[in-house]
Amino acid sequence: MSSTARCPMHGVRTLPDDGTPLRPSRTLNDWRDEAAATPLRYADGHDGLIVTRHELAQAVLADPRFSQQPQRMPLETESSADPPDLAAQRSMREAGLLGLDGGEHARLRRAITSRFSVRAVRGIRDVVASTVSDQLQRLLMGGSPANVTTAYAEPISARMHCHVLGIPNEFADTFSTLFVGGGTTQQKFDFIREVIDAKRSHPGEDVLSDLVRGELSQSEIEGLALVLMASGRDSVAYMIATTTVALLTHPDQRAVLRTDPALMKGAVEEFMRYGAMFLTLFPRTALEDVELDGVRIRAGQSVSVSSVGANRDERRFEDPDRFDVKRDAFGHLGFGHGRHGCVGQQLARVEITEAISQLFATVPDMRLVEAEQMSPQPFANPVGTYEAGDVIVAWGGMSS
Repeated sequence: MSSTARCPMHGVRTLPDDGTPLRPSRTLNDWRDEAAATPLRYADGHDGLIVTRHELAQAVLADPRFSQQPQRMPLETESSADPPDLAAQRSMREAGLLGLDGGEHARLRRAITSRFSVRAVRGIRDVVASTVSDQLQRLLMGGSPANVTTAYAEPISARMHCHVLGIPNEFADTFSTLFVGGGTTQQKFDFIREVIDAKRSHPGEDVLSDLVRGELSQSEIEGLALVLMASGRDSVAYMIATTTVALLTHPDQRAVLRTDPALMKGAVEEFMRYGAMFLTLFPRTALEDVELDGVRIRAGQSVSVSSVGANRDERRFEDPDRFDVKRDAFGHLGFGHGRHGCVGQQLARVEITEAISQLFATVPDMRLVEAEQMSPQPFANPVGTYEAGDVIVAWGGMSS
């Protein structure tokens, strides 16, 4: 028997803000126990659904009857008092992969996928290892205590982002200032245009060079460049920092990896499952009445899939609140799923694996001093994502 979404019995439901990356809100468990999908109030006041069970989550993400439009967020979106120029606005409409469906989405995604394939990533493993090693030495030279987030995780992810995208070295500092530190949309587009002009003059073997050599319009190139520069880097940095906290607060699991480093390849999937960043992924809208897993979803209704909720579903993962690096965690939704799954997930796996492996092998006596993420923080995005926060560690004889 199918069920139709009902109004909540105990008032309006909004995204719970009392959780942390490693200890999500128990409200998600309550909702999951109640139903595969439960009502959720969105920022614009309309009532949609949030999916917290794994089976329905995968089904929604893979179903073409759900659209990325309109993008109605669970949380308030900051309005820009200084909108970018009209060309930039057009680029965001035409090539914003997170807001496109069907053939247009597939066409634009194909323009960037080759540099993120398993084969391509295998070819730059040495670059990842070298980048991590160099940044680790910088961390150690700074002395104990140190901030893993700002002195290790963020620089690694930014430097690898520049390498794969093909952002020239002379632009790297500006990239970090705008996309790590935070700049206006117009500043980012001005930067993108300058970088694209440079790539046209001196193309290489990288994503941006592929774009300018291809058959895309200027507007599409700029829009894709914005998506690529703004996405993925923060997720990798978040996972390096959060996995560091997870291992330092679970010494038994740290010991398992120390004893058998070969487990790291599978352990990265458990890192992604247990410490998922997205409380909800970007919302989908039903294009027609849909029935999935016994849930009836009305045409026009917004649906937010909770990767955090689905990753802790006991129907899919035994004892899901237990951190277990030996677990078979494949099938987690830490990288999303379906057509809009993370295009850079193979590269992300290598970066996270290398960063964690080198850090713990080189600093075996590392200990956690303080981690902001162990207490609830404001969400990092109106879609509902956790912040890594500062992760302060110490090593050696220095007191903390």
